[in-house]
Amino acid sequence: MAEHKGGTEDEYFAREDAEKLRKLAHDVKKETEAAEQARLKALHWMRCPKCGMQMNEVKMGGVDVDVCFSCNGLFLDRGDLSKIRDIQHRGVVEEFLHWFAPETKR
Repeated sequence: MAEHKGGTEDEYFAREDAEKLRKLAHDVKKETEAAEQARLKALHWMRCPKCGMQMNEVKMGGVDVDVCFSCNGLFLDRGDLSKIRDIQHRGVVEEFLHWFAPETKR
């Protein structure tokens, strides 16, 4: 696999595809009426994208994590992954997984 300055060739194409999808989503959002956007936000706000149940925001290690206690999904907002990467102590991901794991898996 060819290496580029920013990573592998696969990473390059993944970034290119993500940028195309981001632009498409932005264009669709611009075309969608404000009232429809407000309706969709009210319908989906703090709902789990995996199971549809209500999510809660929990602060973990300086990061606000959206948690679904129904399916144990963890969801990050824009910029949260960078915050996690910048946290000095190493066990933050393990802490997330342990703290939110269902009782039967502990």
